[in-house]
Amino acid sequence: MDVPANPTRRLTPEQILEQARQLIGVETEPIEALYPIEYEPIRRYCHAAGDSNPLFLDPEYARSTAYGAVLCPPLALRAVTMLPGEPLDNPFPEPPPDLPLLPEIPGGRRMSMNLEVEWEFFAPVRVGDRISETSRYADFFFKPIKIDPKAIGYVTERIYRNQQQTVVAISRTTSMIHRTPEEVQAAGDAV
Repeated sequence: MDVPANPTRRLTPEQILEQARQLIGVETEPIEALYPIEYEPIRRYCHAAGDSNPLFLDPEYARSTAYGAVLCPPLALRAVTMLPGEPLDNPFPEPPPDLPLLPEIPGGRRMSMNLEVEWEFFAPVRVGDRISETSRYADFFFKPIKIDPKAIGYVTERIYRNQQQTVVAISRTTSMIHRTPEEVQAAGDAV
């Protein structure tokens, strides 16, 4: 006779990690930015950042180079690319769209934090380019911390492509979810 699963039974960190790893590589549908890359947001970004590179600011100079047009500064890509649904007055992007949620951690609460962001750039982005973004989970692993020896680290990638579907950049955000000290104690995982 099969014993029915206990609906109130919480998953162990090992089970959460196993479930989460099944999400690695699943990529969302592309979302195209509302506008093509435009000169004016690049100019404002450069002035705010103190960047005077003529490739970013001088259309005449940029046309005379091998690039043939004003370029978007690499680190400005996210700042000048607004996706549909992002509030116009919110400078902070929402979590990646349409990614499946991570399995619930014990206790039903998610204590999450970003640890680092890294960028990799593959091709120049020019004024007029149409950028789209997809997202995917790239890795899950145990990331022991003082209050939770079985905290789970994970890497989310945002992939940026131009109108020719060329990958122009990938950003990787490493984040972590962990349990409260009381949940760690109750699970018998206290250090």
